[in-house]
Amino acid sequence: MIGDLAAVLRKELLHLRRDPGTLRLALLIPALQLTLFGLIDTTVRDVPLAVFDQSLSPESRELVAALEASRVFRVARRVASRDALRQEIVAGRARVGLELPLDLHRRALTAERSSTLLVLVDGSDASVAAQAIDAVNGLALSRSLEVLARGVEALPLEPRVQVLFNPELRSAALLIPGLIGILLTFSGTLLTAFALVRERERGTLEQLMVTPLSPAAIVLGKLLPYLGLAMVQLAVVLVLMRVVFRVPIHGDLLLLGALSVEYLASLLALGLLISARSRTQVEATQRAQLFLLPSILLSGYIFPLTAVPAPLRVVSHLLPATHFIAIARGIIVRGAGLLDLWQHVLALGLIAAALLLASTRAFRKTLS
Repeated sequence: MIGDLAAVLRKELLHLRRDPGTLRLALLIPALQLTLFGLIDTTVRDVPLAVFDQSLSPESRELVAALEASRVFRVARRVASRDALRQEIVAGRARVGLELPLDLHRRALTAERSSTLLVLVDGSDASVAAQAIDAVNGLALSRSLEVLARGVEALPLEPRVQVLFNPELRSAALLIPGLIGILLTFSGTLLTAFALVRERERGTLEQLMVTPLSPAAIVLGKLLPYLGLAMVQLAVVLVLMRVVFRVPIHGDLLLLGALSVEYLASLLALGLLISARSRTQVEATQRAQLFLLPSILLSGYIFPLTAVPAPLRVVSHLLPATHFIAIARGIIVRGAGLLDLWQHVLALGLIAAALLLASTRAFRKTLS
């Protein structure tokens, strides 16, 4: 019994030695998971803030500086109207908008009535919105107490918070639009990653190599069925989101569909690239996991990008999921248009083009 067990163990250890790639990936994936979870700080910091300062007084500048000093907010934009303030939030360039009244300075001196601050909050991310509201209310309370402690007969600051797009702060409005990108990432990348590997394992890759078909025709023939399947998945998820979870769609569905094709092109190209460089389906799955895990943790799906350390934030902007999740949330939750999302659309297009070029070259080398 012991001798048989030793023989089987020796055989499996030899298999591991002969397959160092699988062994490296098996050790690398847990290390990557631990590193990512350990480095991400869920404390909300540097929330982009748009400011409409009608007062332009020392009091208003001091108030904005106090908000930045809290490290919860970062002034990203200064605008000249309330409509522009709202548009910054719709476009995703700001998560919170602050409007300071014209007579803030006079009210601070005469104490005729409370100094009312209008605070617009993007409700598409319930956790960030709740912490931003708490930070604004906390600052207003502390400054009011400071004024009263000095014996000045001044009424406290009164922030009037208006939550946009998701006034009930339902988590479904955040998670489900982002989940569209994650589901498409799994299906688009994994299914395509098996395309060449399956041919190689079955011994039919050599038959493809001797056919008169061009590499472009072979690539398109392998990618288009998965593109169609992914579009069906997108339609099913959108119907379930609207009917079952009651998440309204505020933007243009045709625009979302067109940009989904751009996103899927990058995923299918990545899957083909993984497939061309893998020898077995197990190896292809492990290579895909090295991409899928950062796509979940670093794309803004679970944690806001401000919680990601700066070096990893650079990596997050290289992930297609980061840009598509921003696009999906912008269109579905905030009703954003193409002009509002052009930066993400451009970045996604460049990533898709680079992946298509790399996958085509790798596929040609496989066939040669």
